Amino acid sequence: MPMLQYPFSSVKNTNLCFSVRNPQSDETREKIVFDPSEALEQDDGDREPPHHFKLKWEGSKKFSTLIALDEEAVKSAFKKLKKKKKGRGGGEVDVPRDVTSDDSGDYVPVFAMECRGMEPYAFHPLGNEFRVVSEGGAVFDEDVDLSDGDWAEYDEENDAAVGVNEFESKIIAV
Repeated sequence: MPMLQYPFSSVKNTNLCFSVRNPQSDETREKIVFDPSEALEQDDGDREPPHHFKLKWEGSKKFSTLIALDEEAVKSAFKKLKKKKKGRGGGEVDVPRDVTSDDSGDYVPVFAMECRGMEPYAFHPLGNEFRVVSEGGAVFDEDVDLSDGDWAEYDEENDAAVGVNEFESKIIAV
């Protein structure tokens, strides 16, 4: 279980890295990288909505797309999903938010995306996606590398150790 000693959040305007698979075959693309704050330029005649990443699987006529969702888009998507699943049960999924020390041991959604024609199955930390704020208020937003699952630093101003231990991620399709 991940143990979180202090609050941390995803950094805006930074690259994210995922591995994705074709839901129609066993084809995969490992470690695709995109910036969720920058939509790709649309070509004239593009039929896809604005998106942050696209690829074309072997033998496919259409592009598969990935769209990073902002808070408003996530709430709208969940509202539509609730109407669609009305009366069928299903677990509740939260809107992405910052992780706090109260969340120690719990999974917390920190990012949401809409995928068409691809399924993300693994997140790969690159070393610059997260910022950590100590209980004393010191901000660590450079070199917070969770690729090994652990990160530690020292808050000199408040004489306190700061860290993230046993970081794990999981991707939940809703």
